[in-house]
Amino acid sequence: MIMMAHGCVFDCLTEVKASGELVGELAESWGASSDAKTWTFKLRKGVTFHNGKSFGADDVIASLQMYTAEGAKSAAKPIVSSITQMNKKGSHEVEFVLAAGNADFPYLMSDYHILMYPAGQIEEAIAKGIGTGLYQVTSFDPGVRFLGKRYKDHYKGNNAGFFDEIEAIAINDSSARMNALMTNQVDSINRIDFKTETLLKSNPNIKIFEVTGNQHFTFPMQTTVAPFDDVNVRKALKYGINRKEMVAKILQGHGAVGNDHPIGPAKNQYYHANLEQLSYDPDKAKFHLKKAGLSSLRVDLSAANAAFPGAVDAAQLYQASAKAAGISINVVQEAADGYWSNVWLKKPWCACYWSGRATEDWMFSTAYEDGVPWNDTKWSNERFQKLLHLGRAELDGNKRRVIYQDMQSIMSSEGGTIVPMYANYVDAASTKLAHGPDIGNLWQMDGSRIAERWWFA
Repeated sequence: MIMMAHGCVFDCLTEVKASGELVGELAESWGASSDAKTWTFKLRKGVTFHNGKSFGADDVIASLQMYTAEGAKSAAKPIVSSITQMNKKGSHEVEFVLAAGNADFPYLMSDYHILMYPAGQIEEAIAKGIGTGLYQVTSFDPGVRFLGKRYKDHYKGNNAGFFDEIEAIAINDSSARMNALMTNQVDSINRIDFKTETLLKSNPNIKIFEVTGNQHFTFPMQTTVAPFDDVNVRKALKYGINRKEMVAKILQGHGAVGNDHPIGPAKNQYYHANLEQLSYDPDKAKFHLKKAGLSSLRVDLSAANAAFPGAVDAAQLYQASAKAAGISINVVQEAADGYWSNVWLKKPWCACYWSGRATEDWMFSTAYEDGVPWNDTKWSNERFQKLLHLGRAELDGNKRRVIYQDMQSIMSSEGGTIVPMYANYVDAASTKLAHGPDIGNLWQMDGSRIAERWWFA
């Protein structure tokens, strides 16, 4: 769903290239006031939507009003909620005024939720897929199958979009997905099953492509619900998990140990590399249980492999390691279908994954700012929230480093999510396909832009 919207049918104002560089997509250039509160974007001319309508400033303002208007219900609202004014400065120029400075604002305009739609036709554009992207919708069965054809005379010319048609098929069963690639039914798959990795490697017609990103697998607990509302219970659970074992057995080495915060070692500028690593220590877990007034603990952990590949096995490994600390984890195997609707944000403790984000503020404000819809732990810390707002408006890189590293430390120690591992993006493709020198690591499948960036060899 993400890949067929972002970088296929629809475009954003900006784009993070495979190399990690931020460039304009529908925006040609941008600039900010000295306090980073006012941003002016100059838009690309000569762009048309798939229905023939010309793209301009009105479309940008209408598209963003879905997230900024009073009463807006979009869960992506926190990404751009700081916009207080949008002023049309010309047919292809928009001025954004923010409530507070945001040094990362141009990065937010590359988010896969913040797509551009034609003004006055937004509902129709979402339903039918009317965008400015390289591929125009031929047919679409949501969550099942997509078929699109190359849009003629696209503004990106011959520099992107090298296929005549794109077909995307949802194959949620990992074995069926591997088999589809091995039998030439599909040209590329995401999320390879590490248990069958050797089969893929032995096939001369298949290549595995792997990049280290900031994707992280998590076990968020709702800190407004007992017993997770006790910081000592949370600390006991943090010391009750064997992270190294999980990386070795679940990721088969395709990743790195996490430290209970979402800022990754791959591309995040202010990653706290010197933060003391949380490690498996049943005695420390028992100590914190005792501080919570408990001699033992029994909790339910909901999981399905829809959360991340191997999530059920990961939960069972956690169950085994926690026993030594007197913690009994009852693993509840949930249905994969409907997991994100029925379990995540609903059950007190579950398995989850996050793609990570290109900047610290983007990640923290999406998932950990007070009141945002995707705060899956409901964790609130006054110091953390104060630093979040300070860091967002700070333009001095050295000061931002101190702020964001402090936030990582607070979250690692007191937060409500277990982040046991960072997972590489490990996808696979037929050798019939080729790509440029870099593969994007912001999202899976070359930054979710495989339809745009790859070609037939």
